[in-house]
Amino acid sequence: MNPDLTILLIVLLPAAGAVLNGLLPLFWPRLRKHETVIGTVGTGMVAVPFVLTVVLFVQGYGDPHVATFYTWMGAGDFTVSVAYRVDHLSLIMALVVTGVGALIHLYSVGYMHGDRSYWKFFAYLNLFIFMMLNLVLADNLLVMFLGWEGVGLCSYLLIGFWYEDLKNSAAATKAFVVNRIGDFAFLLAMFILVREVGSLDFATIFAGAEAMSQGTISAVVLLLFIGATGKSAQIPLFVWLPDAMAGPTPVSALIHAATMVTSGLYLLARLSSLVLLAPTVMGVIALTGALTALVAATIAMAQTDIKRVLAYSTVSQLGFMFMATGVGAFFVAIFHVVTHAFFKACLFLGSGSVIHGMHEVEHSLRHKGYRGAFDPQDMRTMGGLKRFMPRTGRTYLMATLAISGIPLTAGFFSKDEILFKAFEFGLDGHAFAWIVWAVGLGTALLTAFYMTRSYMLTFEGAPRWPRADEVQPHESPWTITMPLVVLASLSLIGGFIGLPHLAEKIGLTNWIHGYLAGHEGHPGPVAEAATQTHVGMPAEVGLILLGSAIAVVGVWWSWRFFACHGLGGDALIQGRFKGLYRWWKRSYYWDEFYDRTVVRGVIGGAEHGLAPLDVRLVDGAVNAVAKAAQRISDCVRRLQTGVVQAYALAIVLGVIVVIALIVS
Repeated sequence: MNPDLTILLIVLLPAAGAVLNGLLPLFWPRLRKHETVIGTVGTGMVAVPFVLTVVLFVQGYGDPHVATFYTWMGAGDFTVSVAYRVDHLSLIMALVVTGVGALIHLYSVGYMHGDRSYWKFFAYLNLFIFMMLNLVLADNLLVMFLGWEGVGLCSYLLIGFWYEDLKNSAAATKAFVVNRIGDFAFLLAMFILVREVGSLDFATIFAGAEAMSQGTISAVVLLLFIGATGKSAQIPLFVWLPDAMAGPTPVSALIHAATMVTSGLYLLARLSSLVLLAPTVMGVIALTGALTALVAATIAMAQTDIKRVLAYSTVSQLGFMFMATGVGAFFVAIFHVVTHAFFKACLFLGSGSVIHGMHEVEHSLRHKGYRGAFDPQDMRTMGGLKRFMPRTGRTYLMATLAISGIPLTAGFFSKDEILFKAFEFGLDGHAFAWIVWAVGLGTALLTAFYMTRSYMLTFEGAPRWPRADEVQPHESPWTITMPLVVLASLSLIGGFIGLPHLAEKIGLTNWIHGYLAGHEGHPGPVAEAATQTHVGMPAEVGLILLGSAIAVVGVWWSWRFFACHGLGGDALIQGRFKGLYRWWKRSYYWDEFYDRTVVRGVIGGAEHGLAPLDVRLVDGAVNAVAKAAQRISDCVRRLQTGVVQAYALAIVLGVIVVIALIVS
């Protein structure tokens, strides 16, 4: 098949699904009741692009292939084309987006069953995938920015999908507004690049980077990083992501696992050769990632909503990815993007299966006359679910072990490689890398603890919901559990694409390193920081054993702790950490800080400064124009007397004036 046609189909099929599911039910309302048709179209329009991406992946493309379709805009020497770039980096991302996206679409078929806006939900999902593919396949920053803004719009639509609940609408608005801050920085970076190199094409940017001054490069990379902190939820712009849990669970999995939140990482990896020219900014990136990882992990320790635990876990894992980026290990950041997509999608979809079952419990309780408070997402009302939902419990446990970094799981390989690269960068004389490495170790321990806590409170022990002997949940349908099985399996085996350097001693290689960073004489699409000092085999073995021990100890400690104390374990933690625990519970008061400093400041300034200006100047100018038009019309309307003789006289006078002008 022609590669250009294949690329076009990959990009446009999800857009076609959005149009079909979004427009046909508007003109043919009866179609809204045919959930099978809507779900099949929506899922197929993502599954087929996945198959086509696999075809491109098998064909190779060691050298980038650029498919240019038309010139989008041109002004003098500046032109931008709608062009898509297929290389090893974009193929890896497209496989994750379409593969995990197709599983989430299949999951949504069962999860959204009975929703009155079922058709609209699948239209939004397909539109989201279309925008995400524009982002990862773009050959220039402007097309990437189109996808960047598109996924922001779709996240607003999906997070606020159940807009009747004001909490959902507020969360969608918060996500939209916070992301605009980062997007403004992205725009500024593009303006500087246009001024400096005259183009936004990646090839031209790479070729012209050496001609830019060090200060300009640092400014561009810093602005791009600020843009990335918005999409990829890093301090200080991470506050939108936990609130995004208000949307349906498939949305949480789609946004938080494999797509939107990894956009910032992809941007920096795509421009990795430029980022490497700004070593000072790289230190800022690494330290910001480390701080974000630690802060989010401590917050997750105190959360009781199962989806909020996973949300802060996502923020923390994104911090690990930025840690890898900051030490120049871009291929490791993408490796963790891939493995994180597997186990975090499994965890989110697993939580959705749990919530689906707990909603069933709530419905039964209400039917039996129970009128007390009941939150189907609160882990304190769960417990013992593995007996009623065995497949969900097993897959959730497998993904928990993977994110904890238990040896030979996917998370073990990618997280261990991040810590290894930080250690190696520290040996090369970069002092900040030692901080990153130490924080990474501590955060890894916290991750193993709080993720095992979420499993124990949800699936182990005795049921804690009211009338548990009368009301029991059931396992979710196959459309929900089958994606869980696939993702859980990938969470266990997916890490073998990135074996540690130690494996080379027995003839094995780190496939993803060679695929993305290339080999000597054959560079890949992702650059890599060169280090003069390399870790010896004994030290590498020690680092692997240390990472393994941290994961095992964290899981074992949490398992024993909550097996012995159950829900009372949280009370013991709260009693031990006291005031600090309150800070964790309230997310370090970030939202309160922004509310008092930014939100109230903007609203107060608008009410006291801009509102009078709007009333007196803007409204005054508009009203003045209206009054002027009214007075002119009053004068002009007097010419319309309704007397025929007056009109005849006007015609005669006009003729006389015309003749006089001709004669003269």
